[in-house]
Amino acid sequence: MNRLHHREEHFKGGDAVKDVVIGMADGLTVPFALAAGITGAVNAAHLVVTAGVAEIVAGSIAMGLGGYLAARSEAEHYYSEQRREEWEIRKLPKVEEQEIIDIFADYGLTAEEVAPLVAGLKRRPQAWRDFMMRFELGLEEPHPKRALQSAATIAASYVAGGAIPLAPYVLLDDATQALPWSAAVTLTALAVFGFVKGHFTGVKRWKSAAQTVFVGGLAAGAAFGLARLFA
Repeated sequence: MNRLHHREEHFKGGDAVKDVVIGMADGLTVPFALAAGITGAVNAAHLVVTAGVAEIVAGSIAMGLGGYLAARSEAEHYYSEQRREEWEIRKLPKVEEQEIIDIFADYGLTAEEVAPLVAGLKRRPQAWRDFMMRFELGLEEPHPKRALQSAATIAASYVAGGAIPLAPYVLLDDATQALPWSAAVTLTALAVFGFVKGHFTGVKRWKSAAQTVFVGGLAAGAAFGLARLFA
């Protein structure tokens, strides 16, 4: 007898995608704007490359460290709340029981209907704690290596993104000739990146691509215009 199996496909790489988005978006935009700004002031490709490489190194370190500290803060917050929930379950069980009832009341369930679940959780304090962490506070336990993975992913994505707008300046000696090539490859990369980001985040892909290109182009245009204005 054939059986139909329902399999739900849910994307589970949210944290990694978020880190790639953070690193790649800034990596494409900031060095591109810097290169455009320098080109607006001086026609020296080697200066653009030198400044760009320095910015990528500094930016990747700063962004990676920021991601590490943010992930550490999230983990510290989670375990602090976890200890608080454990204390409340031990010291204030009636209050916690009522909170479970209140959670399910939002879904239209009565206290009598929820009573078996409450009784089951009371027999399993750790499961009770985890239930409250997820459904009362909306917190998921972080991966133990999340902070290091976040730092590495953001930094690597920043370097990968930053290399794209600088590539034409490495290949061409004339900065004014390299600029339109840099703009072309960077805006193309931003469009592709925005399109892929939209796929993972659920935003309309072409809308995400257009928004990403607009932000990157605006930043570079502003930098180029200011550099020309004050050069």
